[in-house]
Amino acid sequence: MKRGWTLPILALAGFVFLYAPIVSLVVFSFNESQLVTVWGGFSTKWYGELFRDPQILNAGWISLQIATASATFATVLGTLAAFVLTRFGAFSGKLLLTGMVTAPLVMPEVITGLSLLLLFVAMELTFGWPAGRGLTTVIIAHTTFCMAFVAVIAQSRLRDMDESLEEAARDLGAGPVRVFFDITLPVIAPALVSGWLLAFTLSLDDLVIASFVSGPGASTLPMVIFSKVRLGVSPDVNALATIIIAIVAFAVVVAGLLLRRSAAQNPQ
Repeated sequence: MKRGWTLPILALAGFVFLYAPIVSLVVFSFNESQLVTVWGGFSTKWYGELFRDPQILNAGWISLQIATASATFATVLGTLAAFVLTRFGAFSGKLLLTGMVTAPLVMPEVITGLSLLLLFVAMELTFGWPAGRGLTTVIIAHTTFCMAFVAVIAQSRLRDMDESLEEAARDLGAGPVRVFFDITLPVIAPALVSGWLLAFTLSLDDLVIASFVSGPGASTLPMVIFSKVRLGVSPDVNALATIIIAIVAFAVVVAGLLLRRSAAQNPQ
């Protein structure tokens, strides 16, 4: 074997190892048979069964609400944190703020979920809010988790941005707030959209953190899927997983295209 072919072959083997099970899952979601490992012919009936399942529909609606709210709050807070870290120079506590913003990136989800659960319990005992666990606690937890990813994306774009545009606006008499909304925000908008899509995807897929902080009536779609899989994989679960894969793939592709477009429009 030539040396030049070794790396491509190993890379191909790695991709096959990672994506072959996903491809198999998608193929068998169109299986006629009730046995998930035996091909019985092409059929879309399991997608129809899926959309007639009230538990799945309710969990999907809850997950969409949580993901949309969490992604929106995470984008706002992550953008503000990134702006402070890149535009305010050195200040007391900057290192601490940087560590707090990026900690969820490396913190195990089990630790994050457990710590947030203890926080919510302590807050309920002290202030009476939040009363129990539900949509509110899951949204807060996912916002905390996703904000770090948005902040990293926004920081990268702010560092690459030509600051002379902001300086020119200030020289012309624009205040800091107007400079941010008229100059900075439009320039970094593609990165923020990418961050929102990434946060939406992470919130939609999360199982561990949601399992800690959710309560009755707030079971997310991954939690319902996990409970179904524990009793055995059924064809409708394959169909549901295929839909989630399509949504996540679409979000990731759109985010990548927006970042690429942003980089092309603002070459260094």
